[in-house]
This record gives sequence, C-alpha cells and structure tokens, in this order.
Amino acid sequence: MGAGSSAVNAWVTPGSATLDQNTGRQLDGIQLDRLFTDRLSGKDLHRPQLDAMIGFVRDGDHVLVHSMDRLARNLDDLRSTVRTLTGKGVRVEFVKEQLTFTGEDTAMATLLLSVMGAFAEFERALLLDRQREGIALAKQRGAYRGRKPSLNSEQIARLTERAAGGDAKTALAREFGISRETVYQYLRAAAGNRGVG
Repeated sequence: MGAGSSAVNAWVTPGSATLDQNTGRQLDGIQLDRLFTDRLSGKDLHRPQLDAMIGFVRDGDHVLVHSMDRLARNLDDLRSTVRTLTGKGVRVEFVKEQLTFTGEDTAMATLLLSVMGAFAEFERALLLDRQREGIALAKQRGAYRGRKPSLNSEQIARLTERAAGGDAKTALAREFGISRETVYQYLRAAAGNRGVG
C-alpha cells in the first residue's frame, strides 16, 4: 500500500454503555478494506485496535472514523492522533462531522478540528454528568441495580482457573470478550473472596 493507494480502513468503537453499541451501523453501506474496532470507549487509554490501525496504515490510505468522539479521549488526543495519521500521508475522514483532514489542511480546517473536537469533549462531559445524576436519583428511589456483570459465575471460575494456570491476560480478555482491566478486576475479586473464606 504505497503512495496513491486507495485502501479504505476504518476505526470505530462503541463508546460508553449509554451510546449506540452497534458498530455495524456506524459505517453502514461504506465499502471497507479493513475494519479496526475497539470494544472500549474513546476515553480509554489502552486501545489496541487503534494502535494496530495506526501501525497498519500507509501513505495514500484513507481512514474513516464514525465521529470525533469515537477516536479520542479529549481534544489534545484528537489533534495528536489526526496529526500522527496525516503525518504518514493518510487521509482522515470523520463521517458524522463531514470533515476530512490530509495534513495539507487550511487554517479553517484546523480550526474546525479544534472546535468540533472541543464540542465532542464537552458533550461527553455533559453525558457523564447526566448519567451520574440519573444514577444518584435511581439510588435515592432504590431502583439502581448497578451494571450487569460481564461474566456469570461459571465463566468467572473458568477465567480464574485459566489465569492461575498461566494463560495470558490479553488472550483471556479477547476470549471472554472483556477488557484486560476487567480480567484483573475479576481476578482481584476472586483473590479477595479466597482471603475472606
């Protein structure tokens, strides 16, 4: 995939649990050569598929992203990621915002990236505030049950047994469809339960 390549790659993430989880609809109807999807929110620091996509793309490639808030944790991260990609000769297109960046952008395009990125960061903060308020009100009413566990007790037992047997945490996370941090949370909880017993 050298210069002039027309490869179209995409990176999407479902965002937080309160947002649309169907990544298939994010870029529905667009023909893609390769799809990179992280099952994490844009605010997460560890995004292996984003890192893989950045390592994979070459000069002349075209990267589609559903929206700015799916790509970055904050405005600084957004600008840095776009600069990294365009610095490699990659065209970056945000479908929802209808903005494209090539590295040879006008001052107006750079301003739009900053303004739209700041709005996305602000919207995420508002969403989290509303979510916290909703949880607080639900707790007051006694209606809040918390987040449903990712794994059932049988799966947790298998996970802890496999981890104790030396299986890699990354491989376990992939197999069980959870993040590495969630793997560690289950393992800490299991160790705590053993200590109590």
